[in-house]
Amino acid sequence: MNFQKTPSELGQAVMQLRPYFVRAAWFSVCSGLLVLAPSGYMLEVYDRVVNSRSHLTLAMLTLLVLAAYCLMEILEWARAQIMYQAGLQLDQRLRNRVFTAIFAANLKRIRGGSMQLLNDFRTVREFLHSPPLLAVMEAPVSLVLLLLMFAVSPVLGWSAMVGSVLQVFVGWLNERSTQPPLVAANRCAIAAQQYADGSLRNAQVIESMGMLRDIHRRWMGKQREFLALQALASDQAGGYQAITKFLQVSLGSMMLGLGAWLLLKNELNGGAGMMIVGSILGGRVLAPLVQIVTQWRMVVNVRDAWQRLENLLAAVPAKQDAMALPPPRGRLQVESLMAGAPGAGVPIIRNVAFSLSPGEVLAVVGPSASGKTTLARLLVGLWPAASGKVRLDGADVFAWDKGELGPSIGYLPQDVELLDGTLAENIGRFGEIEPAKVKAAAQAVGLHDFIMGLPLGYESPVGREGARLAGGQRQRVALARAIYGDPVLVVLDEPNASLDEAGDAALAAAILALKARGTTFVVMTHRTSVLAVADKMLVLQEGVMQAFGPRDEVLDALKKASEKAAAAQAGQAAGRALAAAA
Repeated sequence: MNFQKTPSELGQAVMQLRPYFVRAAWFSVCSGLLVLAPSGYMLEVYDRVVNSRSHLTLAMLTLLVLAAYCLMEILEWARAQIMYQAGLQLDQRLRNRVFTAIFAANLKRIRGGSMQLLNDFRTVREFLHSPPLLAVMEAPVSLVLLLLMFAVSPVLGWSAMVGSVLQVFVGWLNERSTQPPLVAANRCAIAAQQYADGSLRNAQVIESMGMLRDIHRRWMGKQREFLALQALASDQAGGYQAITKFLQVSLGSMMLGLGAWLLLKNELNGGAGMMIVGSILGGRVLAPLVQIVTQWRMVVNVRDAWQRLENLLAAVPAKQDAMALPPPRGRLQVESLMAGAPGAGVPIIRNVAFSLSPGEVLAVVGPSASGKTTLARLLVGLWPAASGKVRLDGADVFAWDKGELGPSIGYLPQDVELLDGTLAENIGRFGEIEPAKVKAAAQAVGLHDFIMGLPLGYESPVGREGARLAGGQRQRVALARAIYGDPVLVVLDEPNASLDEAGDAALAAAILALKARGTTFVVMTHRTSVLAVADKMLVLQEGVMQAFGPRDEVLDALKKASEKAAAAQAGQAAGRALAAAA
């Protein structure tokens, strides 16, 4: 039985960088061994130059040690470049995956699917060429130096090992004391950033109702909590870093004193020079550990970032490549649909079923909270169904690759969302701009004259979230985006909520024009103006389909039901009046 744990997606991506790690490790070993050059230079000067009094020997030794220094720096530079390239490779392999996973997590309302994860990915990538990881690569050199110390004297070797154990113990204490406040500080920092982003998105509401002072007070509370936790972790880590440096400096001096004591007892191999060499090597043995301990906050940050990324990639698996499907023609089938918001156990839509042929227009009506917006999201494949299917030309819309299906779908959400860019880019869905199609979409919704009246025309920027446009203009731009390229299925959620009479007329004309070309429309609406162009009508009440069929038949049925209910209420009122009179 195999008990080996399968590496995570992120772990597999890092394992594929093994050639970079191997090359960098060899460079680390070579540059680390060149650290012995000063000790060798010192011994040779004492042994050869002092005794021979040869200027030439001194000059040659000096040139050799300078060459060793140059080579060491070149190797360290090359090692850093190798690991930087490894970071670029990791970025190239995972950046699209991480971005799409964050996007999918937001659609599915998975907790933690924020843009902070892009910062986490950058943290992991940059750690590949950070001092702590490069210090780990120098561990084999420390082992070589330790063996040399054992060769000089076992007492020095064991003393260096004791110093190393103490350093590891200090690092463990550092981890134990700083991890909780650092983790909490990171969480508070993310929460404060998300709160600030949310406040900026609602800047108009905050300013108009004088909420800024209270919003700022809440943000400052989150910020103070983050700073307090960070200060606590910094204070504790600073103390352990001081202990680490004290051990490193003390060990060098202790090694020098211990070497002198061993020399006095004639137990030091190699003579008096080894006394100084042992002191130098003792300090170098601990150098990687000191580097890791002093940079421990970076290690904790990358570990937390790694964990969050792993959780995200596990929660949002990569989509498998599916067989390409032919472009749809617009035949829509909804089969016994039951669904709710992702992550919520309560269904919003229950047992909804209907079908539309290409070119038909369906008006979906119902009171607020009846499930119209949920149905719209299901029809375009944003949310999965708990049971039942939404099929377009027989294929499951939710499972269909959106990159393939997207050009055939038009969607206008209830909350209009424009992206920072030009009018042409927003209408053209930020793809390759085709001026004729952009102009046709704008003309269809009555927006072309307004755009041409702007100084930059279609190149006019809309601002962040369309802030430079009025509400009705934003809605028309979003409507033009929905019908851009003559999609075969268009789902509009309250498309005329911000439109005036001219806008309503333009909307109706656009629906009729695309209907004539075979586009299927589903329009969620409270207003009756859209009913004039509808072929069929669906009535929702608390997520349940109350009526579906041709528009006139459903309207007649609703009218009769309303008259019957009114008559029943009148009869009950008359009965109550007679009872009161008696």
